Amino acid sequence: MAGRFEPRIPNRTTVRGGEARVSGSGSSRVRDPGAKSRSYLPPGPLDLGLVLGPLRRGPADPTFRVTPDGAVWRASRTPDGPGTLRVALRAGTVEAEAWGPGAEWLLDGLPGLLGDADDPAAFTPRHRLLAESARRRPGLRLTRTGLVLESLVPSILEQKVTTDEAYRAWRLLVRDHGEPAPGPAPERMHVMPDARTWAMIPSWDWHRAGVDAKRSSTVVRAARLARRLEEALGMGQRDAAARLHLVPGIGPWTSAETLQRAMGATDLVSVGDVHLPGIVGYALAGDRDADDAAMLELLAPYAGQRHRATRLILLTGRTPPRRAPRMPRGNIGAL
Repeated sequence: MAGRFEPRIPNRTTVRGGEARVSGSGSSRVRDPGAKSRSYLPPGPLDLGLVLGPLRRGPADPTFRVTPDGAVWRASRTPDGPGTLRVALRAGTVEAEAWGPGAEWLLDGLPGLLGDADDPAAFTPRHRLLAESARRRPGLRLTRTGLVLESLVPSILEQKVTTDEAYRAWRLLVRDHGEPAPGPAPERMHVMPDARTWAMIPSWDWHRAGVDAKRSSTVVRAARLARRLEEALGMGQRDAAARLHLVPGIGPWTSAETLQRAMGATDLVSVGDVHLPGIVGYALAGDRDADDAAMLELLAPYAGQRHRATRLILLTGRTPPRRAPRMPRGNIGAL
């Protein structure tokens, strides 16, 4: 029955589940002699669009690009400096190139980025919908970027606003205060600002990007504590979340959204989400009015793998029928 609910084209829910369309076959190209390169043989099926899709913040994200040849490009602020990474899957092998001061760091982290530390076999479906969703996506692995601030800032920007508003804010702030991506990156790709730059962005630029004082203040506090927050990667999932919660303005939703990407947290659920409890409740029990407590109860059989379970649900695209108009888009920058 689950197959009946599989969308033929990506919708807002499947995109939120981390579905990025990667077309093409990753065809070979002439290597850039100025690039550092690495090959990686994944331990099983790998779908680049599903693994790296959660790292894209909207279709115009200046730090993420998918090109027609099937390659995925990322521009990152690494501990060694800015870097650009290009990955493509060809004949079952990942071919990667990187540029900039952070090139070596990005290549060293390539296996983790592509879910090498993740174990899909640890997930045992208890619902038909999840069993079918997992069967259709053997290449789904949970990414680990190894970068907390990179995922934390856009997650803060997404607090209590529409995704369109958050994506616009991220795009404007990265392009205005970041720097062009190193190497032959696609046009208009940028590396996000470093922690000091985030902390120094003037109030009028936050306002122009549509970011209210509460969210901008949270980003500034996080940027000032960036080094201590990055240490969370060496902790367990719950302890890492507790470290992030020490920053005023960062709660369970923001920490989960951050650590799901930064450390590949398999069990952290985005509690406090406006739509997720209803989606999970509707998919697993036909309860569109489920709250966080009901959602966690339904996900209890997946303890240790609850994040993977919610991703598989989102990727089915099965959502409750809409009963009200979509939340209107705001723009405080126009005030």
